[in-house]
Amino acid sequence: MASSKAVYDVIVIGAGIEGSSSAYNLVKDGKKFPLPHTRGSSHGQSRITRYAYDFDFYVRMMVDAFPMWATLAQEAGEDFFLNAGVLDIRSSVQSANKVVRALSTYDIPHELLTAKELRKRFPALTLQDTDLGVYDPSGGILMADRALAAFQKVFKQLGGTLHDNEAVISVKPGSPAKVVTSRAVYAASSVVIAAGAWAGRFASALGLRLPLQPLYWSVKPGQEADHHWSNFPCFIDSRGEEMGGFHCYGLPCLEYPGLFKIAQLVVASLRGQEVAVPTNPDHRDRLDEDDAWVEEQVLKLVKRTFLGVEPKPAIKELCMYTNTPDSHPIIDRHPQHRNIIIAAGFSGHGFKLAPAVGKLITEMVSGKPLSYNVKSFSIGRFDSPAKL
Repeated sequence: MASSKAVYDVIVIGAGIEGSSSAYNLVKDGKKFPLPHTRGSSHGQSRITRYAYDFDFYVRMMVDAFPMWATLAQEAGEDFFLNAGVLDIRSSVQSANKVVRALSTYDIPHELLTAKELRKRFPALTLQDTDLGVYDPSGGILMADRALAAFQKVFKQLGGTLHDNEAVISVKPGSPAKVVTSRAVYAASSVVIAAGAWAGRFASALGLRLPLQPLYWSVKPGQEADHHWSNFPCFIDSRGEEMGGFHCYGLPCLEYPGLFKIAQLVVASLRGQEVAVPTNPDHRDRLDEDDAWVEEQVLKLVKRTFLGVEPKPAIKELCMYTNTPDSHPIIDRHPQHRNIIIAAGFSGHGFKLAPAVGKLITEMVSGKPLSYNVKSFSIGRFDSPAKL
């Protein structure tokens, strides 16, 4: 195995959206490094981006992320954002007001709409009269593959080196730290671990690996316009989660003609049993349990929420979900090895936040004042400290 004689400023493990954004921001900051690559959770055509959150620290990061996405699009000469808007559906005034307060903290335009107002504006919806929606007109769809490619394109234009198809075997703490791959041993002053579902191989206390199953539902003939992204927003359905159940999200017709996507995060309890399914990231298409009940749960959501939709999904896809016990990511230094930064557990939040995450990691590496309150992202919030 070859050994690199150079000591790089930074090595980023993982070239998904967080690793690529980190590398992009770091090379802009003047750092030199290779980028060993591992498959991530950033595949696919589309992701939701939004300001609408019920945690104000995410809204604060999105205040930076939106203009940073626009800067990247300009630098890469690539348009990857569709302003479809985002609707967060809630079942209680208290829950909806939490989102409203977070948005109001940063003067983000939004509307709080009743079920009657929602049905009038979006004819594809059928809701309970007690339901509410927080509408975020600035949100929409990020074309995921194109956005990821844009980060990597500009990164390479600025002199960064991407090492693709080079498996990372281990990370050895020290000064400098060393990254052992299938081809060489690299040394760097700092290492950033942003390896998605593979991060658990290099660091502990990163939480659960959870599957997310998107289902694409056919729109009935004549109903396509009501479900198209130009007339129907992305949506977050928080009603089930409010009652201790399932969290769902969806995107309007875009990826496949006449199909819109609904995805259900399998993190709750069903019939008193934990339903999170640990999944090997090297075999992401294999599920160890019968997943028919997932489809049943999403079907119930479709029936109670949408008009003009066929009763069965047309396409099923399995995505890798990497999360922590409290559903907030880890963005922190290793407690013993301060030149190793761990960025993992982003699923559900990470793609839209990526530019701000890259900015934060660059500040950590460079020793600059941090732009965001990182208390909710610390490793120390968990009972067991992380170890390599």
